[in-house]
Amino acid sequence: MNLLSLLEDRLQSALTGIAPEPTRYRGLVKPTKDAAFGDYQANCAMGLAKELGAKPRDIAEQIATRLREGDLFASVDVAGPGFINLKLRSEWIAESVRNLAGDERLGIPSVTQPLRFVIDYSSPNVAKPMHVGHLRSTIIGDALTRLLRFLGHSVVTDNHLGDWGTQFGMLIHGWRHHLDPAALEADPIREMTRLYVLVRQQIEAAGGTAGEGEEAAEDAANPVADACRAETAKLHAGDPENNALWTRMMPWCLEELNRVYRRLGILPFDHILGESAYNPLLPGVAEELAAKGIAEESQGALIITFGENQPIALIRKRDGAFTYMTTDLATIRKRVDEFQAQVLLYVVDFRQALHFQQLFTAARRWGYDQVRFEHVQFGSVLGKDGRPIKTREGGAVELAALLDEAVQRARQIVDANSPELSDVERAEVAEQVGIGAVKYADLSQNRASDYRFSWEKMLAMDGNTAAYMQYAVARVRSIFRKHDLTPDSLRQQPPLPSLATPAERLLAVQLLRFPEAVAAAAAEFLPHLITGYLWDLANAYSGFYQQCPVLKAETAELRQSRLLLCDLTARTIEQGLALLGIGTPERM
Repeated sequence: MNLLSLLEDRLQSALTGIAPEPTRYRGLVKPTKDAAFGDYQANCAMGLAKELGAKPRDIAEQIATRLREGDLFASVDVAGPGFINLKLRSEWIAESVRNLAGDERLGIPSVTQPLRFVIDYSSPNVAKPMHVGHLRSTIIGDALTRLLRFLGHSVVTDNHLGDWGTQFGMLIHGWRHHLDPAALEADPIREMTRLYVLVRQQIEAAGGTAGEGEEAAEDAANPVADACRAETAKLHAGDPENNALWTRMMPWCLEELNRVYRRLGILPFDHILGESAYNPLLPGVAEELAAKGIAEESQGALIITFGENQPIALIRKRDGAFTYMTTDLATIRKRVDEFQAQVLLYVVDFRQALHFQQLFTAARRWGYDQVRFEHVQFGSVLGKDGRPIKTREGGAVELAALLDEAVQRARQIVDANSPELSDVERAEVAEQVGIGAVKYADLSQNRASDYRFSWEKMLAMDGNTAAYMQYAVARVRSIFRKHDLTPDSLRQQPPLPSLATPAERLLAVQLLRFPEAVAAAAAEFLPHLITGYLWDLANAYSGFYQQCPVLKAETAELRQSRLLLCDLTARTIEQGLALLGIGTPERM
């Protein structure tokens, strides 16, 4: 049951006959900021009064009179110029919470009209280590996949790898001139990484740059860069030797990526189709765009225009090379025609906003105008100085090294707080806490914003962190474990919870709000709406735990009631974290 949707339905029903278009105002129900004023507030009277030419308070009184009918509200009060404060009946709350106990989904309904999503995320350039810049796309995309699937949507994930760019020219050049055969046999991934780093350093030493993507090694008058470009050109031209090397390198490169994905707990991708998979299709795409008048010749290149004074999009360069735009259009054809996508999500950073605006416009002109396109953009990960996070040497921080440090720091916390655990148990908990800290710190931010990376904040045992949430679950589990209690009976034959104190009632209402938080996060593709909810729930539980004795409750019935609230809190936090791809250890 989505409590907010229920209240919106009640408001819409109350507005029928008063408002010309009741559906326009149903969304104006929000939780109150202060429980003293009720549980929710309807703020529709002011806007409606203006539309009707009436006094806001008079309109609010009419609506309130209708809302008072039925058994949902304990009180419906009009405040100020026309705010309608809604307080739910405690008996209704208690019965609804009891129903949650036997529901594996904790009140979250499956969607009635599931959609077919294709999500493009992570998409690193292979043949070199993943760095911190890949973190956000990877974990945001994974969280959205989990969330949408949980709600009942069909989700296809596609990791569109950069597996056809200049980095392979760099690797092939390194292979020819600097390969250590013994090192390759002992650890091919480490040797591939060494070759890539060595060639990059040689390019930089010669006065060039070795940046990301296809711009790497593009500097003029740089012999190493020239050699890498030549090897890339041979690869793209179908040179048998270079293609054989590429075929041999790819499994090693993919295993390095998968090692990081496994550690992050990323769900397996349904498809891993890199740029190379689309290369044979690009001439046909360009020809069709030209034939339909979507693209036109300009100074030897093929371009798409988007209006006067608007940037153009290159489809085919003057030298005959194709671009990311061409490849991305080819992926849209495959994702819609073969994967049957109804919604296409691209989890890519904000710097690509213009590219996706042009891509979506071009795709609609091409005939894909019945598909919903979304650029799920996100900001940058910044260091303490407010600049993109870098190593001391100025390079991008490797993601594997970042995760290693997170686990090492978490191990210090676990060792200090849980000496009773075995070494193996502490290592397992540290892995969950460290990886969870990195993911939660990112997902708890509005994805559209930059955020500053801080070990101290993300591993804090208080505040809105994964560690705090994980500890809340472990604390509940310890109550049951230490007293040889099992939550099974509470779930199979749940008692009607007592909500006699404000802390109990507040916690119960927060438990009922989980479905609306999940629905809002899915609707806007904003995982931080779930972390915000979990923070509110954890705070409500903290107040309850401090004010309401559980095992020392005055009566056996009250003890069972409070144990039920404890168990539901742990289950809800655990489920919320699971939707974000974060585990919860039994002990901390």
